[in-house]
Amino acid sequence: MNRPHPDRLLALIDHFTGQEVLLVVDPVADRFLHGTPKRISREAPVLILHWEREAVAPGGGANAAANIRSLGGEPLPVGCIGDDASGAALEEAFRSRGITTAGLVVRAGWPTPTKTRILAGYPSGIKQQIVRFDREEARALSAGERGELAQKIEAFGGRAKVAILSDYGYGAVDPAAVPGVRRALGPGGTVLVDSRFRLSEFHDIDAATPNEEEAQALWGRPLEAAPGVDRAGEELRVRLGARFLVVTRGSRGMVLFEQGGAAHVPVHGSSQVADVTGAGDTVIGTLSLALAAGASPLEATLLANYAGGVVVMKAGTATVSPGELRTAVESDPTPVERTRWERS
Repeated sequence: MNRPHPDRLLALIDHFTGQEVLLVVDPVADRFLHGTPKRISREAPVLILHWEREAVAPGGGANAAANIRSLGGEPLPVGCIGDDASGAALEEAFRSRGITTAGLVVRAGWPTPTKTRILAGYPSGIKQQIVRFDREEARALSAGERGELAQKIEAFGGRAKVAILSDYGYGAVDPAAVPGVRRALGPGGTVLVDSRFRLSEFHDIDAATPNEEEAQALWGRPLEAAPGVDRAGEELRVRLGARFLVVTRGSRGMVLFEQGGAAHVPVHGSSQVADVTGAGDTVIGTLSLALAAGASPLEATLLANYAGGVVVMKAGTATVSPGELRTAVESDPTPVERTRWERS
């Protein structure tokens, strides 16, 4: 496999603009409460914070949509929100970014999945997470709600050639949705799956992007156990029936598995990260947009690796801009130069 030249990656970034990507996702409201340490409470050995500000960002599968939009693409998200303040905040977050809300289904009486993080620190330093609490309610979708989601997918038919299914386990993303997504994409479409708990249940997909922990859970043992990472990844790719598989490995970069071998991509940037919140969503969002722009799996993986390296240096649920991605490619050719291709 030939390594692409950085100039080729830069040209692909230029072609991100206007590329449409269909997303069937579990949206999450990522809520951040920021404070400055005030004193220790006399009531209990806990820190008292002076409230500074509150912000809500698109999380879960909605973060993949936000990253596609920030990179110049046109995300077409389909998913469920509740009829509550968090759902309204997600809708507003989409509208403020120029992301269509036409594919969102509002579930009456259901709380939008919300992850609230409390962060503290002084103005001159980096704020650290103190605690996170999740509000989530498992409630099966009704037949009517599933039908409505299917109609939303169908309504976006003929627009995109690449789709993401981002399954966080909240109900909107079902393996049974794959045929409908295929019809919406048309011949030659590419279906990418990111599923936290049930990747093995998705069939007729083109690619998947598990992290190392998820891949190991699927394989049943550590990837580096005999016969090694390359054999494990290839076995997983074949088991899923996927054309390619991208396993993210944190500070050890990524590995792309295609028929015939594996490409080991070293991490971009420092191994000392600021915040990994939502990094996987940035990766699959960038990967999908690159494929929509005409990238090969290796080119798309390299660009996703750069994007992931940029976003983990930001606090909170963050996105990457085309300028930041270009700067990463231009200033650090290491991932391209050091990518190692191992034939199976």
